Amino acid sequence: MLNNTIQDVLVRRARMQGKNACWVPGTDHASIATEAKVVAMLKERGIAKKDLSREEFLKYAWEWKEKYGGIILKQLEKLGASCDWERTRFTMDADLSVAVTDTFIHLYNKGLIYRGIRMVNWDPQGKTAVSDEEVIRKEVNQKLYYIKYPVVGTADFIVIATTRPETIMADSAICVNPLDERYTYLKGKKVIIPLVNREIPVIEDEYVEMEFGTGCLKVTPAHDLNDYELGVKHKLPVIDILNDDGTLNEKAVILVGEDRFIARKKIAKLLDEAGLLEKVEDYKSQVGFSERTDAVIEPRLSLQWFCKMADMAKPALDYVQDGEVKLIPEKFGNTYRHWMENVKDWCISRQLWWGQRIPAWYNTSGEWVVAATEEDAVLAFNKLGQVSENLVQDEDVVDTWFSSWLWPMSVFDPSVCGHPDAKGNADINYYYPTNDLVTAPEILFFWVARMIIAGHEFRGKAPFENVYLTGIVRDKLGRKMSKSLGNSPDPIELINQYGADGVRVGMLLCSPAGNDLMFDVSYCEQGRNFANKIWNAFKLLKGWSENTVTVENADNKVAIAWFESRFDEALVEIESHFASYRLSEALMAIYKLVWDDFCSWYLEMVKPPYQHPADLETVEATTVFFEKILKLLHPFMPFLTEELWHDEIFGAREEMDCCIVAAYPKTAATDEKLLKEFDAIKKVVSEIRNIRNSKQISPKDPLPLAIKLNSEIDYTSYLFILNKLANLSEIVFVDDQPKGGASFMTGRDEFFISLDGNVDPLVEFDRMSKELVYLEGFLNVVNKKLSNERFVQNAKPEIVANEQAKQADAEAKISILRESIKTLQI
Repeated sequence: MLNNTIQDVLVRRARMQGKNACWVPGTDHASIATEAKVVAMLKERGIAKKDLSREEFLKYAWEWKEKYGGIILKQLEKLGASCDWERTRFTMDADLSVAVTDTFIHLYNKGLIYRGIRMVNWDPQGKTAVSDEEVIRKEVNQKLYYIKYPVVGTADFIVIATTRPETIMADSAICVNPLDERYTYLKGKKVIIPLVNREIPVIEDEYVEMEFGTGCLKVTPAHDLNDYELGVKHKLPVIDILNDDGTLNEKAVILVGEDRFIARKKIAKLLDEAGLLEKVEDYKSQVGFSERTDAVIEPRLSLQWFCKMADMAKPALDYVQDGEVKLIPEKFGNTYRHWMENVKDWCISRQLWWGQRIPAWYNTSGEWVVAATEEDAVLAFNKLGQVSENLVQDEDVVDTWFSSWLWPMSVFDPSVCGHPDAKGNADINYYYPTNDLVTAPEILFFWVARMIIAGHEFRGKAPFENVYLTGIVRDKLGRKMSKSLGNSPDPIELINQYGADGVRVGMLLCSPAGNDLMFDVSYCEQGRNFANKIWNAFKLLKGWSENTVTVENADNKVAIAWFESRFDEALVEIESHFASYRLSEALMAIYKLVWDDFCSWYLEMVKPPYQHPADLETVEATTVFFEKILKLLHPFMPFLTEELWHDEIFGAREEMDCCIVAAYPKTAATDEKLLKEFDAIKKVVSEIRNIRNSKQISPKDPLPLAIKLNSEIDYTSYLFILNKLANLSEIVFVDDQPKGGASFMTGRDEFFISLDGNVDPLVEFDRMSKELVYLEGFLNVVNKKLSNERFVQNAKPEIVANEQAKQADAEAKISILRESIKTLQI
């Protein structure tokens, strides 16, 4: 919801700016996650995947996709996403699948895709390989088992510390550091693997850390990447004792068919019973989990397809470092650079049926070719003079990201993917490269980097200019929202309760780019309240428009002039926030403009007396302001603004004259003097209201105000506003401070309120005395700071100036308070 709301705000605003804004909706097929869902669905029906043919399984998969695949698009519609829905794409659409095949063949022919046996990350739950980037490292509480390995031909044994006793049956050697004098006697010896009684050699390698555990390392090449490299170096056998679902196979000899974690506990017990378990210690270490299924990853030697990344990553790094692609916020630049400079070959094959099948074909002799169709494969085999009958296509599919990295191109013209020299259709030539990508930081490498790589490979340009990275949505306890924790609210329920506009505003008010969003439902409530505020302001204006007089109200002219300038001032700030992709700040600026300046101040200034008609000039000016406000609000609150936009108070509109395509407001010059003077007037009104509240004086009781001018502000131009908003019985200008009452300062000007008959002098004396003590203490702190030469010399000039302003303000207030206390008649 957060991601798509941000996209909608950007695209609606661009559309209102007159740009040809295109937002293509779509979904990817999510191979691992979807296949897991389909398998679960089949299990509920009493059907096992292994009992189905590939074609039968895919029928069920498409059935599941048709039922659930459109839900997210319906949710986006309800959220208000203004996509070009006729362009909706799916990564397994026929032409997009052809694009994936063409891309695979192109990269294979360039020597960038190869097939080989490598140690991969194996997901036993998904029963597929996953790439390094799809492994989430977590610190886990484990046990460290100290296992005794008897030394052949002696009564001695050596102790090996391991967290994985279930893999001892796959051990190929024991390794010690050649510099470790404790184990010099083991050189050339063999040891016996406990429980299975198989002999393995003792080897030496400086890779072993003498300080870890016992200084001896069990080498299991089939189940650990580092062990595998040691095994290659020392030419050790590879014994894979695990099935693809994480259970032990026949090579394990014992506990065949047991799950790896159950086997761990049973083997520990067997070792203990045999007297071969010296001790067990608590231990913390990093363990890899599948990003898709949350299953513990199993390092496994496997025959897979890989894509070489090193050379392709270089130009993709240059785009970001040269500023052609901007990451927002910039802090992700270093993370991106680190990944791209240390990129590994991408394991692109997945042992699944749901997805785009790898375009490789095998003959009965085990030879293979890469080709788009079986007919092309036959021709390729014939050309090589090899058997071309009874061909079988590779069972694996490509990684979902292998189709998603083509997205900026494939949605416009799939035929260019895999064909760097293709001219492309009108759409891709117009829209590519795109402007903005909004996504989450956790897929900066999965998707963003790979789209840049593919874009450079096939179009010679990066696919976008700006990458806006959202924060992670967390609950109020700071936990990442997830389905597994059950701490993510249902989006449709939120919309039903608070309205789509309320939810959109609620999320964006607290979501600065790149920083985590601490989501609470109260934000949506705040968004709904904001919508209600706008609706009530509209109803007020509509009521005025239905009962107007043509008599001019001169008093309202200054308020109208002020809000016009205030709107333009706010618009400059809002545009600045948009330019820097500070959407949360842009919304907050609009929020304050509408709630504070328009509703709380402007409407209160110009509203007619109770049961009196409004003057036509004020209503017309206010209607223009409200229409401009609707335009500002529209990208954030499309439903409410579009509804109000078509009301008759704005005049007759054509059928296509909608807010969604209305011209976005443009900045104009502001009256700085007027804005400054109005700020002073607002402060005066606020101070008088504070005095009323603190002294419990009713707003209905008029108060006299005396003003001692020390500035150039012409308060006579604003007497009507002061009278109306502060309920004053009189306003007089004085040269000296009157006796008694309350006082305050705004800027350099002094204001005095007579409180005769309204407050107890003793209570007022006590209040002013406490305030005086506070101000004197505050002034003392500021004076100490300014008398410190080191502070004055080293601090920034603006900081020193700020402290000096505090000093002058405190001194002036203290002076007024002392005089006020003197004049109290006690």
